[in-house]
Amino acid sequence: MKAVYGEMCLDVSTVRRWTRRSREENPSESTVHDQARTGRPLSASDSKHQSRVDQLIRENRCVKQIDISIEIGISQERVHHIITNLLGYRKDSAR
Repeated sequence: MKAVYGEMCLDVSTVRRWTRRSREENPSESTVHDQARTGRPLSASDSKHQSRVDQLIRENRCVKQIDISIEIGISQERVHHIITNLLGYRKDSAR
């Protein structure tokens, strides 16, 4: 590593010491694989959000994307993706 990063990189003995200490203190947490956790959903374009966007549009055809995103709690970009790509809606001229 020192050949690539120079003198500013960690020494191998330091990394080994950290690894050993981590395994001794928390043997159950020594895995390197991701574990299931709560938090942000993987996708905001699931069927629940699609049906809610569709419902809001059918209730008020003049609703804005920003209002839908605030109401549902997802980004405006995801709302636009749901409307145009998943639901197949497009804007027609009002004239």
